[in-house]
Amino acid sequence: MSLQNNELSAHAQHALEPLLAQISNALLARGQMLATAESCTGGLIAAACTELAGSSQWFERGFVTYSNAAKAELLGVPAALIEQQGAVSEPVARAMAEGAIQHSAAQASLSVTGIAGPTGGSADKPVGTVWFGWRVDERTHSEVRHFAGDRAAVRAATVQHALARLAALLG
Repeated sequence: MSLQNNELSAHAQHALEPLLAQISNALLARGQMLATAESCTGGLIAAACTELAGSSQWFERGFVTYSNAAKAELLGVPAALIEQQGAVSEPVARAMAEGAIQHSAAQASLSVTGIAGPTGGSADKPVGTVWFGWRVDERTHSEVRHFAGDRAAVRAATVQHALARLAALLG
């Protein structure tokens, strides 16, 4: 990684600090823990969360489930669901968020599954397509976003959106 990328990473982390403080305060006030289930971000969300001092009080664990087999084995996402819908789909994002709760001691979760590029896209699911899942207050929420830019830009936008929406859902 070049120095320039390190500076961008530090800048991106700094931009996330208000969101992470909001998430931290909300989870602590609720007495809850967070688990993440990440595919296309490869652990970047968990890393961002644990960059905050004191995160062990509210961050329970992170699952990096990059392969379809990992999604099935670690989160309990049915292999048939992945085969029928594709790994980058609403049902899989929802199952990942729910699986993170079922396979941890957390009460809140977020999941991401997408195509960061530069390859792997299709006409139906172009590069930059990301499905999100959040499990908060025993309800599962999901949405799809399409981000522009290179791999790093898609992944950074995914981290930002996942945390922003989690903060909003936690109130």
